[in-house]
Amino acid sequence: MKKFRLILAMASLSWLTACGAVLSSGNPPAVALEAVPAEFAGNTNPFGADAASVGEAVFMASCKSCHGPAGHGDGPASSALEPSPKNLAELQSQVADDYLYWRISNGKAGTSMIGWNGILADEQIWQVISFIRTLK
Repeated sequence: MKKFRLILAMASLSWLTACGAVLSSGNPPAVALEAVPAEFAGNTNPFGADAASVGEAVFMASCKSCHGPAGHGDGPASSALEPSPKNLAELQSQVADDYLYWRISNGKAGTSMIGWNGILADEQIWQVISFIRTLK
């Protein structure tokens, strides 16, 4: 009986420790992401929400095939990609502008996400970020 109580206590403690972030904040922890490199850290979108319509046009032309029209990672090319494209509608609420700018500009090794720097102008990348911020 003592062993059972000890195991139960250890399991409970383990569960509470793992859920500590949820219990303390009331929100689930954000996905683990890489730190933004210093050269991108702190960058904020110079455009407001009004740039979202221009960003939407760029997104539909450049990003929709992988990320889908609503950014859910379900574009027509997504089924052939490993790993699957990120669900930008979820990701956008978990990261700052600097992360999105860095990832769109540089892409991500080990995935199909290419770097758009040099293909899209900086202004277009920021406009796409304005659109991504509208995704639900």
